[in-house]
Amino acid sequence: MVKNAFISIISQEQKEENKGSVEFQVFSFTNKIRRLTSHLKLHRKDYLSQRGLRKILGKRQRLLAYLSKKNRVRYKELIGQLDIREPKTR
Repeated sequence: MVKNAFISIISQEQKEENKGSVEFQVFSFTNKIRRLTSHLKLHRKDYLSQRGLRKILGKRQRLLAYLSKKNRVRYKELIGQLDIREPKTR
């Protein structure tokens, strides 16, 4: 459902060209995170999946930190589109 909404925002030409863009990577990590969280609701003791989820969360957090430093406007738009909370600052 979210995937279709985001892909409709990005045109087909841009999608093929920008698979390495920060926005596309964050989007794909978000999809993986949502799938893993729904899996872990059923299988609470699947520790390998929990570890994988933590690794993906860390990767997404680093990408979002990079994007917020480089382009704050694109960062805010992406967070709004994907319905992600802003990370806590230290």
